Amino acid sequence: MSLIWLMVVTASAQIQKDHSMTVLVDGKEFKSQPQQIKIGGYRYITGNSAKPDQSLRIWIGGWDGGVIIESGSYLIVNGDNPDTKDNFKKAEDLGKYKGIAAIKYVLETKSPRMEYHVGYSGNNNESLDVKVGEDGYLDFTFNCSLQGTWWKEKTSATVFGGLGRIKDKMTDKAVTSATGLDQDIDPEGNGYKKLKETDKIELSRGVVKLKMKKE
Repeated sequence: MSLIWLMVVTASAQIQKDHSMTVLVDGKEFKSQPQQIKIGGYRYITGNSAKPDQSLRIWIGGWDGGVIIESGSYLIVNGDNPDTKDNFKKAEDLGKYKGIAAIKYVLETKSPRMEYHVGYSGNNNESLDVKVGEDGYLDFTFNCSLQGTWWKEKTSATVFGGLGRIKDKMTDKAVTSATGLDQDIDPEGNGYKKLKETDKIELSRGVVKLKMKKE
């Protein structure tokens, strides 16, 4: 399952104020109030901010993909294709992990959503650590290196999309800002082209605190 997913924003979406996310992205602090998204048996954590739009997503899964109920380490794997048999087998064979995790970061570098910097975690033998508190809250800590790519809106998308495309992007930006959910922020397959340039995005001192939903 790719970390690229459609997030449906409903009128009932609320930001839980006592959730927190802080991480240094290439040394610059990114803060947000993360939320949990549940799709099927999988759970995602997404933290977002506006001006510019930024999104940090964490996918985490135990051996059954269910609720995290014990403290431990999760092997960070390829964020573009995390839940493969090989990734689960490697984590299980090492004997010290509770499951696997994957991370994706998206930064709007030219507004309104014309250019992006995108980073995916890789199979670099890094880990995300989880501590389950007696109050039901989970603390995540992590450091990892992401494979960065750069994206630019295609000229054809800009021209043929016209004012309607700009209006849609501004609406998506407003929804992202108001709800804390990343509304249509992904450039892949959405009228953008990936540039040849690549780089590394370093995430350090990552700390997330939230209560996971049990349903």
